Amino acid sequence: MKDIKNYIQQNKDRFINELVELLKIPSVSADSAYSQDVIDTSEAVKQSLTKAGCDKVEICETDGYPIVYGEKIIDPNSPTVLVYGHYDVQPPDPMELWTSPPFEPVIKKTDIHPEGAIFARGACDDKGQMFMHVKAVEYMISNNCLPCNVKFMIEGEEEVGSVNLKNFVENNAAKLKNDVILISDTGMISNQQPSITTGLRGLSYVEVEVKGPNRDLHSGLYGGAVANPINILSKMIASLHDENNRITIPGFYDKVEELSLEERTEMAKAPFDIEDYKKALDLKDVYGEAGYVTNERNAIRPTLDVNGIWGGYTGEGAKTVIPSKAFAKISMRLVPNQDWEEITELFTKHFTNIAPAAVTVKVTPHHGGQGYVTPIDSIGYKAANMAYTETFGIPAIPVRSGGSIPIVSLFEKELKSKTILMGFGLDSDAIHSPNEHFGIFNYLKGIETIPLFYKYFVELSK
Repeated sequence: MKDIKNYIQQNKDRFINELVELLKIPSVSADSAYSQDVIDTSEAVKQSLTKAGCDKVEICETDGYPIVYGEKIIDPNSPTVLVYGHYDVQPPDPMELWTSPPFEPVIKKTDIHPEGAIFARGACDDKGQMFMHVKAVEYMISNNCLPCNVKFMIEGEEEVGSVNLKNFVENNAAKLKNDVILISDTGMISNQQPSITTGLRGLSYVEVEVKGPNRDLHSGLYGGAVANPINILSKMIASLHDENNRITIPGFYDKVEELSLEERTEMAKAPFDIEDYKKALDLKDVYGEAGYVTNERNAIRPTLDVNGIWGGYTGEGAKTVIPSKAFAKISMRLVPNQDWEEITELFTKHFTNIAPAAVTVKVTPHHGGQGYVTPIDSIGYKAANMAYTETFGIPAIPVRSGGSIPIVSLFEKELKSKTILMGFGLDSDAIHSPNEHFGIFNYLKGIETIPLFYKYFVELSK
């Protein structure tokens, strides 16, 4: 694999242009208006795997959006790497905050990305990072240096909870059999300091409805005599945290893993500048659970956040009403040992109990998943670290992520194999936000590093 840098340099423009074309397709799985675009993207992924050299590529239908499966089997007795990724993307809203259209990719230079970054929805999460694996396998196949078998499973529903992936995995265990699962849907500390994500938080996502009168009412004639659902909902949400920003749901912390001082000390070794963090987000100060620092609050502690809230009149001008209903979307990020279904039940019971008799409450669970921790003494982790060390010149640091990839715990349960999270994105890449982007350096560095994972994984497996 000594010629991989030359191969990347010779094909750099093509690699970038192919990703740009993929990013132009608005594969927003959460919005049915884009359903054909999501399906079109699955076909584009299929074509890219075929061109990369996979012997078998197929679109597997589900009750929702299809899963693209591909494989290159060089020897049934060799180790097998299963690559997971997703081709669906988050909605681009709010559109007015984008500096360029979200599905018209442009390359711009930034302070963090002097070589340029591709600005588009899905650039980092996850089309760009998924496509690194396609190009890495293309290199290995075309240069006859693929050291083991490879399988791809690329889905189109990750951003809406992977609702049909569980059935697919359960029904295709033999097809998906592997020795290690490789995912790039996370990030790293910086372009100078690589890291490997060893822990993910779980997720419980719900929608709540607070209903008062049977219709919107005149706020002058009824104000003060009838409960206002927006006022009530606001009070209920506010009560979900105490003065120390701990979540007040009874039983919420019962199974929370408390890390030892030694483990927290190891985590603190990761480079982090709180002033740079605040500056990047234009904050005067950070905020969170008392007794923990920022990198602990967003990784090893559970959280509860309102993701959206609405009700009443929000148009231009004034309309003096007491709304009939108020709504909110609420997500809870969970740590290992917290069961998302149990937490959803605890939330539902508590939120219903704290509502005054003047309103009725409805809680609708949307989706969720379990947290995950992978050991750092596994062959997969060691292979990833060796790959990063070779391409970056320094070892990777193990870190826990605040994000959630609910299917990782499912993979271990159903496929009996560990997952290695080799992310190449940065915190500044604005995933899920306007102006999402992915550095050209990061994209090409991923293509350079991934083949080395295969090399070292096979060597360590002997």
